[in-house]
Amino acid sequence: MKYKKIVLAGGNGYLGTVLANYYKNKADEIVILSRHEKQTEHNIRTVVWDGKTRGKWTAELVNADMLINLCGKNVNCRYTQKNKAAIFASRLVPTELLGEVIHDLFEPPKLWINITSATIYRHAEDHPQDEETGEIGSGFSVDVCKAWEAAFNKYTNPKTRKIALRMGIVLGRGDGVFPRLLNLVKLGMGGRQGNGQQYVSWIHEYDAARITEWLLDHPELKGTFNCTAPYAIKNDRLMHIIRKTYGCPLGLPAPHWMLTAGAVVIGTETELILKSRWVKPKHLLDSGFKFQHEAAITAVKEILNTDEYISYNSTINLNIK
Repeated sequence: MKYKKIVLAGGNGYLGTVLANYYKNKADEIVILSRHEKQTEHNIRTVVWDGKTRGKWTAELVNADMLINLCGKNVNCRYTQKNKAAIFASRLVPTELLGEVIHDLFEPPKLWINITSATIYRHAEDHPQDEETGEIGSGFSVDVCKAWEAAFNKYTNPKTRKIALRMGIVLGRGDGVFPRLLNLVKLGMGGRQGNGQQYVSWIHEYDAARITEWLLDHPELKGTFNCTAPYAIKNDRLMHIIRKTYGCPLGLPAPHWMLTAGAVVIGTETELILKSRWVKPKHLLDSGFKFQHEAAITAVKEILNTDEYISYNSTINLNIK
């Protein structure tokens, strides 16, 4: 096998599951740091930690090929003071703890990837934001991202290469955003959200996993990387593609006032839908990475093609929902 050990901190969520199954045939063992015990499956085992204090789990980091930190409370909630504090703490505390431990290790992980967010950039409808010329935005979500990356950069170890991976919206059928958009289409409500002109910076789940391996295999790469497909897409166009691919010609739009009222009812924030995220993965493209899904139409067709999805699913062992 190519790698000895991959460690996924907070890896029991959707993206952690994708990564664990992607690497299970590429590594001797996958270790998931989680607050809850889970039965070992194949070479994937769970080690309990609280994300706040040192413990026996620190031994799992010794000489690991790669640590990927995925910790963070879901932002799909109302931004009450309590939820805001939890969103900050769930990201900053584990990240600083991992940094402290790695700083003190004689044989630390060779690579530490910290999953952050592409929402750190401003609302952009004029041109794409890349790692070099992109403009940092303002507001609560951006403040979280800035503090998160500051916590990641607080500690260093010359033996550990570090990459802040600014993740776009991950598309896949197993979980995440796509099943929710598909449900809207099935209910006849799959039209544009707001004016539909806001950009969506997305990444197919398989490319997201491939990118982490690319970064692992290229020791010259470090710093900040945008993890999005090369071509962002406007909201109205994305919903049109999902409707057409699924076979539902019509979809009712959701105007701004309806989204505002609905967000209160279902306990979320309209920013998650209406902010225009036009992000370009310049550093990945410059490094030579080739996307399997460059355009949203190919990603949506792959996800919704049952035969292809079952074949892909058998490889990464995700449950079809």
